[in-house]
Amino acid sequence: MIRGQLFHAEGGASFAEVLVAMTLTLIGLVGAMGAFQAAEQSIRVGTLATRALAMAESRIEAKRSVRWDRLLLDDLNHDGTSDLVMHDDGVAGDALAGDGVYSGSWDQDGVRLIWTVTPSRTGSLSGSGHVLIEARAVYAAGENQREVRVGTLRANPLFVGSR
Repeated sequence: MIRGQLFHAEGGASFAEVLVAMTLTLIGLVGAMGAFQAAEQSIRVGTLATRALAMAESRIEAKRSVRWDRLLLDDLNHDGTSDLVMHDDGVAGDALAGDGVYSGSWDQDGVRLIWTVTPSRTGSLSGSGHVLIEARAVYAAGENQREVRVGTLRANPLFVGSR
């Protein structure tokens, strides 16, 4: 320091430094928003997958618990009255008419549920020793369709042997 002269350091940031800081902050915010959108999409798909699985399992349990003579009837709103009668007609989820597979379908909350009952013998349900019960729930996952499948066998409690 020279006697009588004072040196003052200039403080603060230049315009270029402020611009760089704002750009970096904006890039960070855009990245964070993208992460939030990806997380929201994952949560939405996970929620649909959980709902689809619950609906399929619920339909299987409903078919396992109903009386054998009411196996092809469905009470979807649980009011004690049948809302749907399963058919082997190639409509509403049934792949092929007359193939011995009875089906029903229902759309709810973004999930299409299709369930089938396949007797061990074609013809009357009472003549079958068991049935294969399957439920398939289809839902959208972004641009793709995903599917959950569950199934079980159920024995005819009144079956007494081959007829």
